[in-house]
Amino acid sequence: MLSRQTPRLLLRPPTVEDLEPFVEIHEDPEVMRYMTVIGPLSGRVAAWKLLAVMIGHWHLRGYGQWSVVEKATGLVIGRVGLWNPEGWPGIEVGWVIRRSHWGYGFATEAAKEALDFGFNHVGADHLISIIRSDNARSIRVAEKLGESFERAIRFEGAESLIYGITKR
Repeated sequence: MLSRQTPRLLLRPPTVEDLEPFVEIHEDPEVMRYMTVIGPLSGRVAAWKLLAVMIGHWHLRGYGQWSVVEKATGLVIGRVGLWNPEGWPGIEVGWVIRRSHWGYGFATEAAKEALDFGFNHVGADHLISIIRSDNARSIRVAEKLGESFERAIRFEGAESLIYGITKR
């Protein structure tokens, strides 16, 4: 589980110390509004399960999502990285950022590292992002990453869009 850095962020493997920040992030109704997973994702038990799945994903696939730490404050501000559990429509570049940190480019900054990791370390030729159709902020992030709209789907009970990018 490799760590990565950007000018403002440390992207590191998730640890049990991320439990409280993940509880805070995932209990925010505005954050949860755009999640592509159905089911309870709030509370300590849900955060614990999420951490276990994230750590397990790294072990099973050799890649996964990082905990995103703002270097200036040491605060865990979200999770970003690659996601491809069994049955997923492709290797996804995904991001979830603490609402108080929306609008500062953190999702784009971290997701660019995930794209690089996916293409240059995982060996992917094509990466996708699954975005709820009403999530204009994430659509903008996908476009900043160079992803293009590929198709609309009904995914996990919600109208969603698949944006994708092919390795150049």
